[in-house]
Amino acid sequence: MKLTNTQSMKAKSGMTLLELTVVILVLLSLISILFIGARAWKKGSDRSASILTIRNAQQAVRSFSNMNNKNIGDTIAAGAIFGPGAFVSTDPTTITHPGGAGLAYEILAPTIIPELGVLYVTVSGALPDGTSFEYFMPEGYGTPTSTVKDW
Repeated sequence: MKLTNTQSMKAKSGMTLLELTVVILVLLSLISILFIGARAWKKGSDRSASILTIRNAQQAVRSFSNMNNKNIGDTIAAGAIFGPGAFVSTDPTTITHPGGAGLAYEILAPTIIPELGVLYVTVSGALPDGTSFEYFMPEGYGTPTSTVKDW
């Protein structure tokens, strides 16, 4: 009977097929989580860009009314606030929304200085993936309303 010397035997190095499969599954899971997080980040950044555009338009309207001694409800010439040669050269209706071509900015009442808290510029529409996005003011003004669906 031959005795085996266990000290001189080399341990097999490497991974089994099962271990390799588990490692690949873990990596795929982490990559999928990364893509989900990136999509949520993109939607959030598009929403923030939209809110900032609306905020900048609101500030432009208030600045125009303060600098020209206009009161709430006063009428102004069409294009006095936004557009070439106006108070602010960039018209928000010409800005492409970062979320997609299906979203557009709109000036609600371009010839009236709105009440405080009333949106002057709105954005609404549908994204290519079918989700809708809107910041709007109901007819007749009143309380500002913002709705974000599926975001």
